[in-house]
Amino acid sequence: HVQLVESGGGSVQAGGSLRLSCAASIYGYSSDCMGWFRQAPGKEREAVAMIYTGGTPTYYADSVKGRIIISLATSKTALYLQMNNLRLDDTATYYCALATRCGGPYQYWGQGTQVTVS
Repeated sequence: HVQLVESGGGSVQAGGSLRLSCAASIYGYSSDCMGWFRQAPGKEREAVAMIYTGGTPTYYADSVKGRIIISLATSKTALYLQMNNLRLDDTATYYCALATRCGGPYQYWGQGTQVTVS
């Protein structure tokens, strides 16, 4: 059983900050990687950041490097995305997701949380 629930989205002015959270309930499932993805209206979903479940980030999209930090609670029950210096093009629905192995497909997804930058 896997359940992912995102929170922390909202409306913010350009240059502002938001911290997204993903509460993870994982039973009977082994996961090597978790990640944050986003999808803007009319655009394909894209990966924002990924992290080994051991706690080491493995990927940041070029567009967010230096502005966004992914982290994982030591209990592995919460995934975070600290977003700073937000830009208009960060506006999207943000999803957290879980993969059995890093580099493989993400099998489980949350319902998403909306981030709007104006």
